[in-house]
Amino acid sequence: MFEFPPLSLYIHIPWCSKKCGYCDFYSYVSQTSIPEEKYIEHIFKDFEKDLLMINNRIINTIFIGGGTPSLLKKDSIQKLILGIKKRHTILNNAEISIEANPKTLEYKNFIHYKNVGINRLSLGIQTFNSSLLKNIERTYKKKEALDAIIEAKKYYSNLNLDLMYGLPDQLLEDTLEDLKLAIEYNPSHISWYQFTIEPNTVFYRKNIHLPHEELVFQMLLEGEKLLKKSGYKKYEISSYAKINYQCKHNLNYWNFGDYIGIGCSAHGKITQKNGTIIRTIKNKNMHHFLNGNYLHSKHIISREEKIIEYFMNMFRLYQPVFKKHFRKMTYINENTIVEKIKIAQKEGLIINYPNHWYVTKKGKFFLNTLLEIFLS
Repeated sequence: MFEFPPLSLYIHIPWCSKKCGYCDFYSYVSQTSIPEEKYIEHIFKDFEKDLLMINNRIINTIFIGGGTPSLLKKDSIQKLILGIKKRHTILNNAEISIEANPKTLEYKNFIHYKNVGINRLSLGIQTFNSSLLKNIERTYKKKEALDAIIEAKKYYSNLNLDLMYGLPDQLLEDTLEDLKLAIEYNPSHISWYQFTIEPNTVFYRKNIHLPHEELVFQMLLEGEKLLKKSGYKKYEISSYAKINYQCKHNLNYWNFGDYIGIGCSAHGKITQKNGTIIRTIKNKNMHHFLNGNYLHSKHIISREEKIIEYFMNMFRLYQPVFKKHFRKMTYINENTIVEKIKIAQKEGLIINYPNHWYVTKKGKFFLNTLLEIFLS
């Protein structure tokens, strides 16, 4: 019997106060006032168009990301949440997240986010080291970061702190000091991921020097020991949570669930009744978006795309990948990939059990190598 995947909603707010040199996310630097009222009205129209494709399914989670969503006025955030709830059914007690930066003008709004139903806050700390923050062009210092956490803790039991390791000029001691300080404040979730420099960024063109890979690996090993000792369970490559505080929205992505993506440059994945999966990409040109041209592209993903996208997400998780789930989410029988599984098993990247696959420690470390097997 056909069964739709769970459905989430992602809302993209594209403005930032400054574009960091390492950032490859789509964003606008706000030189003047943000046309937030007009943008939100078009967000609603974009949303209404996508609702025609979801077969009236309930939305289970909402994530407001960017850019820097906390740059918007508190009244705009309220209008956004209430407008979404007015237009479609949202699960009772749904996880509703917003990203924020630890700037004074932004964290004064945390109480207002709580009052309009946002129940999960993600703070982009990156590091507490003021010198390293300057290296990566963040616009705040250690004190502001700590003040933001203190303010957030007043209203949110479900609080994520974003931290990075392998920053330019960062030492092992710096990395562990960041984690120790974060753990002192007892957030429910820590996203701790390796700093990388992507093509088409300012840092890539500047050829910024990063720590040697052996040092970065040592940071990972020592940091994971500290997080585990402190009660944080690793459930995804860069995600660590207290019991029952895994990010439900991201888990839906990684379990190959469906999501509507609205706003400039947002991506979506929506399954149809016949098992067809539609990918949507919204227009990244703000002028075009504000003139009602929301959709940049829409296409049906191929059988090969289904397989690689499924494994790209599922192999990130620290849990078995059940063959029944693979069939259910891709509508493809696992017998068609037997030879690729054999190659991955021979390389020691996965273990093939009768009912599920499990990625080995080697497979997690060489995840790109594992995925290339399914791309070939």
